[in-house]
Amino acid sequence: MSGVYARRMSRAGVLAATAALAAATTLLTAPTAQAAMPTPVSAATARSYLSQLTVQAEGSSSGYSRDLFPHWITQSGTCNTREVVLKRDGSNVQQDSSCAAVSGTWYSEYDGATWSAASDVDIDHMVPLSEAWKSGANSWSTAQRQAFANDLTRPQLIAVTDNVNQSKGDKDPAVWMPPRAAYKCTYVRAWVQVKYYYNLKVDSAEKSALQSTLNGC
Repeated sequence: MSGVYARRMSRAGVLAATAALAAATTLLTAPTAQAAMPTPVSAATARSYLSQLTVQAEGSSSGYSRDLFPHWITQSGTCNTREVVLKRDGSNVQQDSSCAAVSGTWYSEYDGATWSAASDVDIDHMVPLSEAWKSGANSWSTAQRQAFANDLTRPQLIAVTDNVNQSKGDKDPAVWMPPRAAYKCTYVRAWVQVKYYYNLKVDSAEKSALQSTLNGC
């Protein structure tokens, strides 16, 4: 190997190593974690789905109870649904032998806040349980409601700031949207996908809010 070629190879190796180190440093020093909720369908697909949803006045909450939607069921070993989502959506999450998150950071897509204690984070049902009840889930079996409340496949569960989740409550997008504007498109795409998959109805104000946001995505 000639000296010039060797020097070129050596320089290339140094540049590659430097780039790798920079990338690793970026990962280690990133100030926030990134939630890993399943990616919702595109805005175009969401618009198509929305056009197929039944529009009907919101039903009654009579008879509703969160207990009718068995949630945070065991997913594997000692880990329940909440713990799985905390691990999935957090960064550098460490769990104890009971699967409880004892350290890590969580970035809340709804408001842009980052938390270092799992107690500051709620697992939000994108389409709230009460909203689902009033949109058709009141006629489901308990097994169907359990599947909905623990759905890790659709964009239905996400780790967010607890008091922001509490301010949302069971409101639909006509009344409440994430305060972080950059997330609104993702939010409505996820909402429509979940409602479409579970064949839930929308009321007219809800559909109008969804259409308006999707048209800007």
